[in-house]
Amino acid sequence: MYPVIRMLWQLYKHRKSEPLPPTGTHVSQHYCLPWDIDLWMELNNGRTLTLYDLGRIPLAHRTGLVGLLRRNRWGLTMAGVSVRYRRRIHAFEKIEMRSRLICWDEKFMYLEQSMWKKNGDCANHALYRSAITDKNGIVRPTEALKQLGLSADPPLMPKWVAAWIAADATRPWPPMQE
Repeated sequence: MYPVIRMLWQLYKHRKSEPLPPTGTHVSQHYCLPWDIDLWMELNNGRTLTLYDLGRIPLAHRTGLVGLLRRNRWGLTMAGVSVRYRRRIHAFEKIEMRSRLICWDEKFMYLEQSMWKKNGDCANHALYRSAITDKNGIVRPTEALKQLGLSADPPLMPKWVAAWIAADATRPWPPMQE
């Protein structure tokens, strides 16, 4: 089940937080609850992706993106993700989530999110490819930034992000066509 109540709580909690620039980092605190765990009594890998929404949506709100999407009747979709899992998160463990936009290109925005344990270890890290959409398809990130009154010039794309994009482009689509 989608964590609607937790999402509403995060939006309420951060409603008066300082606005962020496009590449600002949103930091939030969360707990791994019993319905987030798997048979091994740790945060389920799929649930991790769902919980990352609890950081991305408030981030989009704080940067002004949510208001822009509503005004234009645009949507926001995920077009890819790569996740590294390195440390277990157990039931009732508190974690810090960090969410930020890294860069963008002609079609997509690239975001990173991470979950940090109390001892300072990074438990997992995700790189997302996201797109703004309208009834005709993808809206260029530069168009959205211009409407927000911001510079549309993207920051330099990190080499590891560019390498992920290049590697992902080599995957066949549609997949499993033998």
